[in-house]
Amino acid sequence: MWMVAAAVAATTPVEAAPADRKPPYYASIAPARARMRTGPGRTFPSSWLYVRAGLPVRVVDTFKEWRKIEDPGGTQGWMLGTMISNTRAAIVQGGDPAEMRDKPGGPHILFRAQPGVVGRVSQCGNGWCRFDVKGQAGFIQIDRLWGVEPEEVLP
Repeated sequence: MWMVAAAVAATTPVEAAPADRKPPYYASIAPARARMRTGPGRTFPSSWLYVRAGLPVRVVDTFKEWRKIEDPGGTQGWMLGTMISNTRAAIVQGGDPAEMRDKPGGPHILFRAQPGVVGRVSQCGNGWCRFDVKGQAGFIQIDRLWGVEPEEVLP
């Protein structure tokens, strides 16, 4: 499971999610350790400890410096906005490995990504996204990812 799993260290700096962005929107968890709380404040109990930097989340609400997030498993809770990065990430979903192709709809399969693999997304459109997993990139069908809307276009 992607909660309380082996920590994956971030190799590049991340940009904190701005306070003026209107939910819902996708982002990712910035630090290697981040607490989800039951409410928007440090006095609320922790409900999860995430130890996977870069995990995609959906920001569904805001309250002052707090963000209500939803993780890929559907769990919702509150996290400090400084723990959320604007870096777009996604996680491979489904039962079988997803084919990573050389170009959108291309004939060449570069590699396959197992369900649960997390990577950065960019250049989404026409049902495909560029998906980068630690420097290995290819194009994946958008319906195999959680962290991108089906009709979303990214530059």
